[in-house]
Amino acid sequence: MKIPFVAALFFHSISLIAQQRITISGYVREHKSREQLPGVNVYISGSSYAAVTNNYGFYSLTVPVADSAVLSFSFVGYEGQNRRISSRKNMELDVFLTSVNQLEEVVVKANRDDEISQRAQMSQVEIPIAQIKKIPALFGEKDVLKVLQLMPGVQKGTEGQAGLYVRGGGPDQNLIILDDAVVYNANHLFGFFSVFNSDAIKTVELTKGGFPARYGGRLSSVVEMTMKEGSKDRLHGEGGIGLISSRLTLEGPVKKDKSSFLFSARRTYIDLLAAPIIARQQKGQKNQMKPGYYFYDLNAKVNFDLSSKDKLYVSGYFGRDKLYVGEKSESYKTSNGLDWGNATGTMRWNHLFSPKLFANFSLIFSHFDFGVMNDFSDLDKSGAVASENRLRYHSRIKDLNFKTDFDFYPSASHAVKFGAQGILHRFVPSALVITGSNSDNPGQHVKQSLSSFEGSAYAEDTWQPFDILKMNLGLRISIFNTLTKTYIRPEPRFSAALKLTGDLSWKMSYSRMNQYVHLLSNTGVGLPTDLWVPTTDRIAPQQSEQIAAGFAKDLTHAKLLITLEGYYKKMNHIIAYKEGASFLNISGDNSNELSWQDNVTSGRGSSYGAELLIQKKTGKLSGWVGYTLSWTRWNFPELNSGKTFFPRHDRRHDLSMVAMYDLGKHVTISANWVYGTGNALTLPVSKYTGVQEHFAGQAVGNEEHLLGTEISEYSGRGNFRAEAYQRLDAAIQFRKTRKRYERTWELGIYNVYNHKNPFFYDIGEQSNTGKLALKKFSLFPVLPSVSYNFKF
Repeated sequence: MKIPFVAALFFHSISLIAQQRITISGYVREHKSREQLPGVNVYISGSSYAAVTNNYGFYSLTVPVADSAVLSFSFVGYEGQNRRISSRKNMELDVFLTSVNQLEEVVVKANRDDEISQRAQMSQVEIPIAQIKKIPALFGEKDVLKVLQLMPGVQKGTEGQAGLYVRGGGPDQNLIILDDAVVYNANHLFGFFSVFNSDAIKTVELTKGGFPARYGGRLSSVVEMTMKEGSKDRLHGEGGIGLISSRLTLEGPVKKDKSSFLFSARRTYIDLLAAPIIARQQKGQKNQMKPGYYFYDLNAKVNFDLSSKDKLYVSGYFGRDKLYVGEKSESYKTSNGLDWGNATGTMRWNHLFSPKLFANFSLIFSHFDFGVMNDFSDLDKSGAVASENRLRYHSRIKDLNFKTDFDFYPSASHAVKFGAQGILHRFVPSALVITGSNSDNPGQHVKQSLSSFEGSAYAEDTWQPFDILKMNLGLRISIFNTLTKTYIRPEPRFSAALKLTGDLSWKMSYSRMNQYVHLLSNTGVGLPTDLWVPTTDRIAPQQSEQIAAGFAKDLTHAKLLITLEGYYKKMNHIIAYKEGASFLNISGDNSNELSWQDNVTSGRGSSYGAELLIQKKTGKLSGWVGYTLSWTRWNFPELNSGKTFFPRHDRRHDLSMVAMYDLGKHVTISANWVYGTGNALTLPVSKYTGVQEHFAGQAVGNEEHLLGTEISEYSGRGNFRAEAYQRLDAAIQFRKTRKRYERTWELGIYNVYNHKNPFFYDIGEQSNTGKLALKKFSLFPVLPSVSYNFKF
């Protein structure tokens, strides 16, 4: 009889304990615009009970019942807020935080200890948009991806390029998402600018390792960006006029406090400025040329509060680059051009099933295409077309994606996320159409296309079994269907943070990733000529495994975050072109044979290193110092005679120093200095016709020369290390605030001390001797810029 009594008492006690807990939930929004704020820290002061708002500003916190407690909210760039609560029942509490930029005077409260250093997540960086807009930039164009290049663990490509090389991975191994939609080509102007207009972006987050299970499909990083939702109180505007482009963003309510819109546009005007100059130069000439280039971006978003539990978001991005050259003479005319662009669309529905269960359903469209056009026409004496030939080449990738995500908060020590997605891919690696007016050559049509399905399901739990230990345990199952084969791959994930002291934690993580779409590139700089191709029966998915460990420390009084991490990553089945192959190596028949598979080879790679970040996000002086020490090696059986080599983006040392200082309310100065070991390049060691003279190629300006020019001999890939890269940029902003608007003049200098950084090397003739020598070519000297920005 005693055992049933004890059991009954035990279960009764458990029931009482469960009844003595309440759940506090709600949304955290920006005070004026009513936009939801992700990443806000929510916690009970003086306890270990804490939560972080999700991507839609929702939080849920289960705590013991108390007569009185203080619920605190903190977020970088916003005034902290404390709410005293006294309730013995579940409660909904929405909070509005005020940006420090909207106040005359404010004390910015430092985030509590249970933030970066205490989170289970590691290898992740967040950069406030306000900081991005203060950092000096090429031609004054603020670029999200170029700012990410200044973080440790992220390598830049060549001079001025916006491509990302994260922990030894290539540009295709980064999952870049905008409002849940994948952006396949993030470059404008052949990689010198990214497609993201910072005026339309609300948050930027980079994850380099320890990937949560909700992310998949790439090996190296996740760059997650969310667009602004639009102000719900009144019409606001923001824009700017620069040397090469102008932009305008409008946002406001559709129905006050219930729905809003955002519209943002940007366009270059290089073509408009250059056209009259070129016309004057060619006046009177028989051959008339019309070159031009421009790009544009459009961002749009609307959102509706359907009810207290339902919200609907519809957003899209559209952008395009066009490069064209036309020529006309008395006997012929030509027209040549390149164009490429992205289009994305996202429709999301949020539903709150209960204070502990939040759901999001998304329907997503992504599209990228690239085209080449070449027209040639012979003209008769009257100027009419006598004959013509046309070439049209294009490639594209199109996705239709449905995904669902759930956030479940069963208790104070667990935060569970789970969901699934399915993606229908449509690839056209190459399509070629050649037509001519000659009846004997009616035309040639070659098209390669393939459809496939990619799916996944995941579950992860952020679990805090003890006050000093927090873990994230997750599993993702991914699937990919080809014509005759199905790949099913498990992807375990784990990360943990162990609190050593109040503000110092030791962290570690493990993640396995699979990638089913690949980018074929000859240059490694992410040009639009690079082709997206799928995993097939012959081409296996890329796979990586990464482990990382390190320390994180929050110096709350100094408002500093310090992280030190070491990592090791191995990569399998990475692909590259075979020697001499390119995107135009396609078959000449009309079949759907995927001939590009014959032009590629697969191999493996490894990367390891250490990263140090010292970051300050708030205060008069803000910025960061980032340093990376790393090694990256590749091995392909069919490349470099099967020998291991350093890929182009291997860089031993990389240092970035970024600083912004507010001299007062109206003046801000900023500067950044970068230094990096030179890239690993492949250059010939000798050239010859009949007589061969060796070329050491060990330093810039080597005096040994070559006699022959017809044949180049190489000792192997990555056999030459370029000169180290270094650059100092500086800027000053002058702000003037009126009652209804704010205007800012910015003066900037790119490459202040005019260092001639290598863009590429070549072996050519010396002007004075005619002999061959190694030559360095630089791209950007010191470049001043001026821009005018406004906000109302």
